[in-house]
Amino acid sequence: GGQWQLALALLCSMASGRLPVNVVACSAAISACERSGRWRHALAALGSMGQLRVLPDVVACNAAISACEKVVQWQSALALLDSMPKLRVAPNVITCNAAVSACENDGQWQLALALLAGMPRIRVEPDTISFNAAISACEKGRQWQLALVLLRTMIFNYGALGVVACSAAISACGQARHWQPALALLDSMPELRVASDVICSCAALGACERGDQRR
Repeated sequence: GGQWQLALALLCSMASGRLPVNVVACSAAISACERSGRWRHALAALGSMGQLRVLPDVVACNAAISACEKVVQWQSALALLDSMPKLRVAPNVITCNAAVSACENDGQWQLALALLAGMPRIRVEPDTISFNAAISACEKGRQWQLALVLLRTMIFNYGALGVVACSAAISACGQARHWQPALALLDSMPELRVASDVICSCAALGACERGDQRR
């Protein structure tokens, strides 16, 4: 649990001892903070790179955004994402996925969808992880229709779905007490070549209970 402290202490020791500090060392320290949930320290380490005359790269920024994501600090994650052009760092799909997940973790479905929709504009192609996070955000926001739209988009883009996306969409229908589309999606999973699991089944059962329908 104290690795982040050791990493920061080593980074400070390198700087004070006039040893060369590079982006790899800084990124490692930020990642250590990220793994320990120390998002403030991760952002501080990223901010100190300018004083150390080290240019941040996408790995360092991704680690800092992921640190914010893990503790539901979506505002800080989005602020860092917005600042990346000033840092002359181009975001990649890992960057965007971490930002979408940060919004999803706090139920900020509008922001999650806006980030997903904006990815092509910054020349980042969404992947299945991007869509999974956005669908989960819709689930938490009880936006079942949008969740199903995203599922159809995934089929169109990738020709396949995953169990994570399906279970989140079924749960979204259940949260809104729409048991019919929840059961329809569960029934269609074999045709979509997605193996149902206990999470999907429980989500469908919950939809039936909320809608007072049992098979």
